[in-house]
Amino acid sequence: MATRDETTAGRVALLEQLSAPLRRFLTTEAGSAGLLLAATVLALIWANSPWSHLYEALWHLDASVSFGGATLSMDLEHWVNDGLMAVFFFVVGLEVRHEFSVGELTEPRRVAIPVAAALGGVLVPVLVYLAFNPSAPAAQGWGVVVGTDTAFMLGALALVGPRFSTQLRIFLLVFTVIDDIIAVSVIGLVYSDELHPPALIAMLVMCGVLWLLSRLGVWRTAPYVLAGLGLWLATYESGLHGSIAGMIGGLLIAAHEPARDAVVRAARSFRAFWQSPRVEVGFSAAQGLRRAVSVNERLQLMLHPWASYVVVPVFALANAGVDLRGGVLGEAFRSPLTWGVACALVLGKLVGVGGTTLAAARLGLGRLPQGVGKGHVLSGAALSGIGFTVSLLITGLAFDDRVMQDEVVVGILMALVLATALGWLLFQISARFLGEGDADLPRFLDRPVDPATDYIRGPVDAPLTLVEYGDFECPFCARATGVARELHKRFGDDLRYVFRHLPLVDVHPHAELAARAAISAGFQGRFWEMHDLLFAHQDELEFEDLTGYAAEIGLDVERFLRDLDDERTVARVRADVAGADASGARGTPTFFVGDRRHIGPFDARTLSAALEESRTT
Repeated sequence: MATRDETTAGRVALLEQLSAPLRRFLTTEAGSAGLLLAATVLALIWANSPWSHLYEALWHLDASVSFGGATLSMDLEHWVNDGLMAVFFFVVGLEVRHEFSVGELTEPRRVAIPVAAALGGVLVPVLVYLAFNPSAPAAQGWGVVVGTDTAFMLGALALVGPRFSTQLRIFLLVFTVIDDIIAVSVIGLVYSDELHPPALIAMLVMCGVLWLLSRLGVWRTAPYVLAGLGLWLATYESGLHGSIAGMIGGLLIAAHEPARDAVVRAARSFRAFWQSPRVEVGFSAAQGLRRAVSVNERLQLMLHPWASYVVVPVFALANAGVDLRGGVLGEAFRSPLTWGVACALVLGKLVGVGGTTLAAARLGLGRLPQGVGKGHVLSGAALSGIGFTVSLLITGLAFDDRVMQDEVVVGILMALVLATALGWLLFQISARFLGEGDADLPRFLDRPVDPATDYIRGPVDAPLTLVEYGDFECPFCARATGVARELHKRFGDDLRYVFRHLPLVDVHPHAELAARAAISAGFQGRFWEMHDLLFAHQDELEFEDLTGYAAEIGLDVERFLRDLDDERTVARVRADVAGADASGARGTPTFFVGDRRHIGPFDARTLSAALEESRTT
């Protein structure tokens, strides 16, 4: 991932901001669902075809890696389940660390409801499963119903959910982040082999190496990759499942916002290359860009496509091939194993995730994302009954008997179909009887542009309108200010540019005072002069600095200082913040082209295209 394209806030009024890494994760996972389904269907067809013996022979083919005198040998099925799936869980671990560091889970109130949902989504399905299978050896498969398949769930949501469901997707993704931690913990604590202390010590050493690399701020990815491979080898030799190494390795790699000085240095290097396109200057510029972004995010960008489009489909191809001939399907439909898995995933997840979420919100432990209703929660909870990937992985760990494995896999596949159908039905009921259509933030400007109260640059009756919600301490807003000037040069008197205040006080402590300073200057007809000065001096926004700026642009300083704390000034800021919340603005800068919220990059070219499009609509 490159850099964040906006500043987000953590206060209660701005909880549901969708970060760029989260948007990318959602898009990748949802896009891979079709390939995952195709791999599953192919596995079933192949396993039930005249060439089924080739399917079995392929995955039992031995493959070895040798280095010096050391050899690591496994069949292909184990290479997929223990090796490739470690990559999948490594990506999950990176995303978990990112969300807890700088993403959606940085505040306790954001975590409370997803944690409750995840716990409910584990306990209730396990109880349902054990009700069908109370005794050994079937009882040992309770872990099969613990996890939710993120890719399949988001793919199903795109297929059967509302047209606009961004807020529900955020909630479901955050819930599955916690769910994945629980699932991997179950694998490590319950379904691992006999442990070997020397390898466990080596595993702890490699964890320490990863932690130290992150602590020292090593910015190259190669050391982390090598340490991660060492961690996986030690984990495998210790008797723990390889997925444990993936999750732990991802969690140990820190995530952080791009530092302003690093971004500035990268921009300077890029400009130097633009002016002098020499190889060494380009190499320096590329290094500068990489150093500005955390290793965590760069590894996500590099590995997400491989995990989503290669690892998970290959895993499905290797594990979903159940030979249903010879009465296997009939036996499965009579087996408590099959029905225990299907009911636990479909009904257990619905009750566990949906009921716990609504109860936690009712008790005030947190609040649902804006735009997400009770019907959305229950519908999404139904889709969380798609346990495919983690369920198949634990099936192979929990059961050695091939017949029991096949019966469980049939239950998992049944749950995939039934959970999707139940989710569709609940979405339809929610839309028709509860009026819960889209599960998204507002997409239109709540308060129309008013020349009497808004600050407008350009003709007040111009045919094109661009509204920005900004923060004077936000570096991305400062960059967007230059974009606005470029747009004015292009569109001239056809464009009016409106600036509204969205001070993110939890991340920018001087932002609200700066907003009041701009409004106070506006009372004397100098808003835009103060606006430009504040963005030009983002690192100098103390009270004394603002007083100096007032004098510099020729204001009556005594009046400026009185207006700074006047209730009219404070009310103007509050009105803009309330309008931002009602319009779906959760970070800065947020742009509205006409009255519609702009989603995506805010460079001059993209905004120009959006403005031109608005001219014709």
